[in-house]
Amino acid sequence: MCGGGGRSQADTDAEAKRAAEDRIAAEDAKRQEIESKAEQKREDIGEAIESRTESRAGGRGGSGRRSLFRAGGGGYLGRFG
Repeated sequence: MCGGGGRSQADTDAEAKRAAEDRIAAEDAKRQEIESKAEQKREDIGEAIESRTESRAGGRGGSGRRSLFRAGGGGYLGRFG
């Protein structure tokens, strides 16, 4: 009634073991890929922070934020104050 199609228990066990090993290998590869992407993101963020601090160190004329209410500049108070 419940014939295994001529397969022995050893064949079934060996197949299950191979499937488990394949799953573990796939999980390891996925984890390594995720860690690689995370490392790349950390490097990119570090570079972005460094470039931002370098541009601020240059003083005036950088591409940083400027207040619209700063007196003496091209802001609101300089035009209408």
